[in-house]
Amino acid sequence: MLTTENTFTDYPDIVSFKQLMEMLHIGRNKACNLLKGDIPSIRIGSTHKIPKVYVIEYLNRKSMNQ
Repeated sequence: MLTTENTFTDYPDIVSFKQLMEMLHIGRNKACNLLKGDIPSIRIGSTHKIPKVYVIEYLNRKSMNQ
């Protein structure tokens, strides 16, 4: 199981949209789709702030479903 202590240690606790794409090696469209339902985020104006823990929780959910 992935945790905040052993995963994405080079990233801050709150990541940007661009950092999310880098972390997951995905494009803009896939990142937008994830933020619409699978990964919660905080929207401030036109920017998204994504708690790193939500990205890790998403990956853990996906790995359990396979």
